[in-house]
Formats: sequence, C-alpha cells, structure tokens
Amino acid sequence: MASATQPRETESITIGVEGMVCAACQAHVQKALDNLPGVHRADVSLMNAEAIVAFDPHKVASEQLLAAIRDTGYEAHLNQAGQAVDDQLRQAESLQIAETRQLTIRAVVTLLLGAGAMALPMAWMHRASVQYVLAAVTLFVMIWAGGKVYRGAWSVLKHGSSDMNLLVALGTLAALLYSLTVTVAPGFFTARGVAHEVYYEAAIFILGFVISGRALEARAKRQAGQALVNLVSLTPAEAAIIRDGLEERIPVKTVRRDDVLMVRPGERIPVDGAMLEGTAWLDESMLTGEAAPVEKQVDDAVIGGTINTTGSFRYRATTLGEQSVLARMVALVRQAQSSRAPIERLADRISRIFVPTVLGLALLTLLGWLLTGHSAVQAASAAVAVLIIACPCAMGLAVPTAVMVATGRGAELGVLIKGGEALEKLHKIDTIVFDKTGTLTEGKPRVTSTNITEEHLRLAASVENLSEHPLAKSVANYAREQGVAISSVEGFASEAGRGVRAKAEGHDVLVGSEAYLSDNGVAAPGKGILVAVDGIFVGSITVSDPIRSDAFALVAACKTSGLNVILLSGDHRENAEAVAKQIGIETVLAGVMPGQKRNEIRRLQNQGHVVAMAGDGVNDAAALSQADVGFAMGTGTDIAIESGDVILLGSGNRTGLGNVTRSGLDGVVRAIALSKATWKVMQQNLGWALAYNVLAIPAAALGWLNPVLASAAMAASSVSVVLNSLRLKRFSVKKA
Repeated sequence: MASATQPRETESITIGVEGMVCAACQAHVQKALDNLPGVHRADVSLMNAEAIVAFDPHKVASEQLLAAIRDTGYEAHLNQAGQAVDDQLRQAESLQIAETRQLTIRAVVTLLLGAGAMALPMAWMHRASVQYVLAAVTLFVMIWAGGKVYRGAWSVLKHGSSDMNLLVALGTLAALLYSLTVTVAPGFFTARGVAHEVYYEAAIFILGFVISGRALEARAKRQAGQALVNLVSLTPAEAAIIRDGLEERIPVKTVRRDDVLMVRPGERIPVDGAMLEGTAWLDESMLTGEAAPVEKQVDDAVIGGTINTTGSFRYRATTLGEQSVLARMVALVRQAQSSRAPIERLADRISRIFVPTVLGLALLTLLGWLLTGHSAVQAASAAVAVLIIACPCAMGLAVPTAVMVATGRGAELGVLIKGGEALEKLHKIDTIVFDKTGTLTEGKPRVTSTNITEEHLRLAASVENLSEHPLAKSVANYAREQGVAISSVEGFASEAGRGVRAKAEGHDVLVGSEAYLSDNGVAAPGKGILVAVDGIFVGSITVSDPIRSDAFALVAACKTSGLNVILLSGDHRENAEAVAKQIGIETVLAGVMPGQKRNEIRRLQNQGHVVAMAGDGVNDAAALSQADVGFAMGTGTDIAIESGDVILLGSGNRTGLGNVTRSGLDGVVRAIALSKATWKVMQQNLGWALAYNVLAIPAAALGWLNPVLASAAMAASSVSVVLNSLRLKRFSVKKA
C-alpha cells in the first residue's frame, strides 16, 4: 500500500538520539520503541541520529519514549519545538562540522602517537621506563580520544545490551590489561617461559583507526545530507521591501504576509508570493530540476529561492516560514531521509543477534588457540581481532546512506520521494496507471469551437457561470473573452456530471449532455455541450482539455522501460480513448467513478501486478493510497499530495506545494530510474557488509589479521559503504 494510514489518535515527535554508532545500536533503540504500547510506528535513523515516533498520547507519553531509549544506554532528547526546519538543518550542519573537526584532530594525534610507539626500537620496548611511558600515553589516548567509546560501552553493558562500542572497548582493554600486567610483573611471564611483549601500540592504533573511520563517516554523512543544506541556503538573507513608496532592505525573517517586495535581475526571490507588476524569467531549477527559465507575469506565483534572470518586478508576499514551498520540500525530504526501507529490516534482524554471536565467537577463538597449545598472547590477539573485525558498522550504514543521498538527489531533480519504502518499491513496478484530467492533460478545459449565436452564447454562459464544473467555467470564461456580457439568472439547478438549467433574461435555458436535454424533453442530437432555449435546441459548444506537452515522451519512455501503461478516467469513454490514442496508450479504463478508482488499482494488484498510480485530484487520493507507489502531481490538491509517495514538481502559478502548473511528468521516469540505481547501491552495500564479516571473522580467528589490521579493515568497510552511496549524488537520467 502506498501510504500507511495512521490511527486517528496519533501524535508524531522527533527525538534526538546520541551515542548510536552501528546497526546494533539502531536495532536496540528500534526494538525498545516498538515494544512500547501505544507506539504506532518508529523510524530510528542512524544517519540523522534521531527517531521519528508516531504514537497514541492516551497510551504512552513522550517522557516514556525518552525513558525507553535511555534504558537501552543512549541519550535522548526532544528536538526543540517550533524551531524552523532551516534553523534545524543549519544547526545540525554546524554540529556536524564541529564533530568532524574534533574527530579528525583526535584521529591524527592518536595515529601519530601510535606510529611513534611502533617506531621505537625493539630493545627499548623491554625497558620498564619506556613501557611505563607507553602505558601513560595509551591511557591518555583512551581517555581523551576514546572516552566516548568506553562511556558508550559501559552504558549499554549496564542495560544488558551490546554494540560496536562494547566490541572495541573489550578489544582495546584486553590489549591494555595484558600489557600492564607485563609491565608491572614481567617475572610472572618469564618464569613460565612466555615472552613478555607489550601491545600498547596495538591499543593506540585500534582506537586511531576506529576514530579515523568515524571522522570519515561524519564527513561523508555531511556530504550525504548536503542536498538539503544547499536547498536551505537558496533563500537570501535580506529582502527589498516597498513601504510608503520607498525601498529598504530588511532581514527575510521579518517579512510579513502581503508585504510588497522588489526583485531585480540576478537576485533570488526572498519568499513565496504573487506578481503584482512587470514580467520576468525565473530560473526554477532548484524546484523542478529543469534549467530553462520560466516566464512570469502578473498574478503568477513566484517561489522563494528561485533566481530572477531578467526584468525587475514587484510582488506580494503570500506563503512564509514553514508553509513555504522550499520549507515544505525540505521537511518532506528530511522526513524521507529518516524513514526506513524494507530491506533495512534484514540488517536489523542480523544486528540484534550479531554482537552477542561475535562475543561467543571471540571466546571460542580464545579457547581454541589455548587448547591447541598456543600462547595466551596469540590466543588473546586472535580473540581481540575477532571482536574488532566483526563490528557491524558497515551493515548499519548500508541502506540509510543510500536512502539519504537518493532522496536528496531526487529533490534536486524535482522529485520528492517521501521515504525509503517508496524508493525501494519503485524499482519493482510493472504497471503504471495515469489519471487523465490534470495529469496527462492540463486540467484547464477551454472552448475550441461553437455552433451557436452570440445571443444564445450569452444565455448559456450566464447559466454556466454559476456552476462549479470546469467545463462550465470554460464556457463562461470564453464568453467574457469574446466580450459577451454575463447576465443574472434565477432558479439555478444542476445535476452533477449531466447539466444545468436556469432562467436567464426571461428564457428557460438548459445546458448539458444529450441525455440531460433529452430527459428534459428536448431532442438534441450531437456532441459537446448542448444548449436549449425555451425547449428548443439552439446549438453546441465544443470544449477540450489540451494534452500536456511532456505526456507524449513520458508514455513512450514508460513503454521503453517495459511498463504496462493504463489510462484511468472518470470521463466518457470516447473522450478518454481519444486522449489515449493521441499519446499511445492502448489500455483505457473510462467512466470510473472516484470510489471505483481504488477498486481498479486493487484489481490490478490481485492479478499480480506491482502498480504505480499518478494523479492530482481529490478523487485520486484513495487510488494513490491503494497503489504500491503513488505519484502525486505538484499541481494537485493537498489531499492528493498527502496520499502520494512521490511528488512531481514543476513550475507555474498555482498555490499548492509546488506552486506549479507545468506537470513535471518526466519526474516519473527520473524517480523510477533513481530507484533502480539506489536499489543497486543498497544491494552492493549490504553485500559488501555481509561478505566483509563472513570473510573477515574466520581470517581473524585463524590469526591472519592482528588487532591493528582488523581495526583498519573495520574502518575501511564503513567508509567504503558511505562512499559507494555518495555516487548517487551524481545520478542523472540519460537522454534517449
């Protein structure tokens, strides 16, 4: 199902979680939240260090959610209420920069100290004075550089859990304690014929490589989330406001609704608004992914963050703050980046049993080496290598890094993918169903021809003017364009989807379908909108809804990709088939009422198809939710946008999420191609993470990897997964 419907009594909060460093950490927090009564859904993100929880406030309080996380050994806090999304992102970026710098400094110092210890001549290593100095250096490194590792290990150990910190802590403490014993009581080993070697440099290097890996991960995570930061940075700091005929510059955050702003060529639009005067061409590529500027005229919508390429103009501020197009885009993508793809559950199941299993394998390795006659030093070295090499860091980063980069890249291309589940499902679809009106057509019917006198047009337009139907509005608008005056009417009555009647200028006027006029006693053969005055058929009006220019290429691309393309419409069959024939769709489901659209999607699913649905109206919302993946047009209604899994943005002058009229239909192809590329990266990442552990653990147990090499390999595996995901930042759809 495209979108899981949350229970009515539901609140959603975002909780910051500190201390998660691997898949096991994430799995512990996830399990703790899932087990609480009243929690409907919890998405724990290792990448964003947060948990988004939907819960019933009557069954569980936010304080209980925090307590459950803390009971697993991790710190938890509610994100600051009311803080704007852009402020949150800038604050998060600032913290990431500080964390990366801090980790980098500690990693460099630790590795230099480790290199210095390893460079000491072997003869010196047996001197007690040198060993005491090395012991002091090692303790300094463990406290200063590795403090978080040991605090995290102690915390999860107290709560009966286990994670990467515990593995690293056990490995390094084993090396330290053994070395301290050799330093303090070397005679104990000499008397038993055991070489009294110290491994201080091993403990230092292990921490050095672990911290280096975390520094590289932090830098890569920041790069993965850079798309959102780039979007936020599009908004200028100041705006030129017109007050009392004078222009002054003020901070953007002080702009209020209905303020009049001035924008000159080359400047970015400060906030969303509507043109008051002038003409301009705006670069809306940050919204649509299209480089070609879009013409804007009076009453057209302009979007904060876009660039004015030519012409100065004034406009009125309309949508501000968290309701602006840019802020809503950022909020949607940020939520998507914290969501979880179904494939990630595999990593969860493995991680929950992984660390305890590794501890058991390390113990077996230790016993195995001792029982086969090897020294305690060799046995301990192999056991420590197993502890370190088996850390499930790469597994925890495999899927979320791919989701994070892909959703950010999608936003840059004008495609808002709401979560990891939709991103994963997209690559599986074999059937795509398109609504007609407003999706494949412009959704703006207009009169193309008339067979009626001006007087009868005036009467028909006067009656149609009171109808809310789009076809009726097109007739009234056409009359005004022709300079025909609209008269007042009496006794207006309508039958949904059939026609209207009223008295205008003393005449009884009927406007509607052939069946409607016939039911009212008027014989009126013909097509289009038929008109009768005082019981006599007087002529017809032909109205058509133009097909979107990008619909032709979209259908062709879908067919080339092997998708089964279906047109689903509530319109009459002949109208739907005419549109389908023009754009190359063979399968047409016409005359389908809004309530039946969902049933048609379900019928296709019952036949074994994985179905995507694209629509833009209220009547499409149920079908969008039923589909495996719902594409909502950015031009559409709020309810359709909420029901869809993927929002296709465009450009133009509406006031919805995308403020768009151009459909951005090519976003369907972009989304599917991006999903396929992301799925490959997810598989590569998980395959590498699993293969790494499957191959590395036996190698460590057999003594082929010492603890230092194991820590370097562990760090390299995590970084390689993140770097592989970052390739999606360069994703683009190849032009045919």
